[in-house]
Amino acid sequence: MKPVYFDNAATTPMRDEVVNAITEVMKNNFGNPSSSHSFGRSSKSLIEQSRKTIAGYLNVSAGEIIFTSGGTEADNLILKSAVKDLKVTKIITSKIEHHAVLHTVEALQKDFNITVNYVNIDKKGHIDFSHLESLLQGSEKTLVSLMHVNNEIGNILDLERAATLAKTYNALFHTDAVQSVGHYKMDLQDIPVDFLVAAAHKFHGPKGVGFAFIRKNSSLKPLVLGGEQERGLRAGTESIHNIVGLEKALKLAFNNLTSEMLYVKELKQYFINKIKTEIPDVKFNGDCVNDEKSTYTLVNVCLPVLPEKASMMLFQLDLKGIACSKGSACQSGSSKSSHVLAEILSEEDLQKPSIRFSFSIYNTKEEIDYVVDVLKTFIEH
Repeated sequence: MKPVYFDNAATTPMRDEVVNAITEVMKNNFGNPSSSHSFGRSSKSLIEQSRKTIAGYLNVSAGEIIFTSGGTEADNLILKSAVKDLKVTKIITSKIEHHAVLHTVEALQKDFNITVNYVNIDKKGHIDFSHLESLLQGSEKTLVSLMHVNNEIGNILDLERAATLAKTYNALFHTDAVQSVGHYKMDLQDIPVDFLVAAAHKFHGPKGVGFAFIRKNSSLKPLVLGGEQERGLRAGTESIHNIVGLEKALKLAFNNLTSEMLYVKELKQYFINKIKTEIPDVKFNGDCVNDEKSTYTLVNVCLPVLPEKASMMLFQLDLKGIACSKGSACQSGSSKSSHVLAEILSEEDLQKPSIRFSFSIYNTKEEIDYVVDVLKTFIEH
């Protein structure tokens, strides 16, 4: 069996068309986009075309798209400037956010003495909207930061409901949409978010590039100082080839969205059915078996394995050529357990191995058969 890659929530393989587009730009468009000569103008026009394309898919204006090095930088830019420049004194978030948000919020609390409230979540990992509304009461300048699709358990937030609720109480709304952009259609004229972030490598684009949607007249200030690139919000010479790669990847994702979503959905359902049949004691974390409330790209399972054997599980899967994750990739190299699962699982289930399997168009049912067989053998011996 060739190696099986089931860690697409961490990063996705680049499409050939994206690699070709990037290579073409690296060879032929090397001018600095800030230069006024023809080489610079050629590079600048590629960036602006990419910005326009991305804005079109989200139904926003091109000036509201700011290119960054990825989701983490975009989250930092928005959260830090909201506190420093927009004078936000209260942030409402959840304990199951990505660390790009959680660690930034913790640092802001320490440095600026802001109030941080964590909205309650239920045992499936969903936001308690009545608690969110109660937290929004009061006169403090508030920002709500809640991710659209959870990167570990796949739960989908009702973005329109959350953003509209925030607006009702005059709060700003930020969402980390790294796991959803490129996988779902979004109309930001209908959804009143102020800030949204995305990363190209989650939808078969290059690493090291992403974008922030920053609604016009937001008055944010840059995190990185220097030149006037990116509407003055992100200094530094733009990575033209990566930006074009991001545009190409997003274009292909949206052009093929219906058929590819159907294919990956079928894979996920096949995995669920197969593992339930072969390992009847398996549990599913969060709401990942619910088609309506969870993304179609991932499953997070809690396996019936004794704690002393659990630590060997990922190692054994790796030996068999299987790539998956015990949590988000940003923490899977550490021995710490998942902060997301710690919020929703019982003490007993936290002792068992929980593994995230995430799928893409490049996966097959044969790979699922192989992986489930390897899991079953490991559990039984």
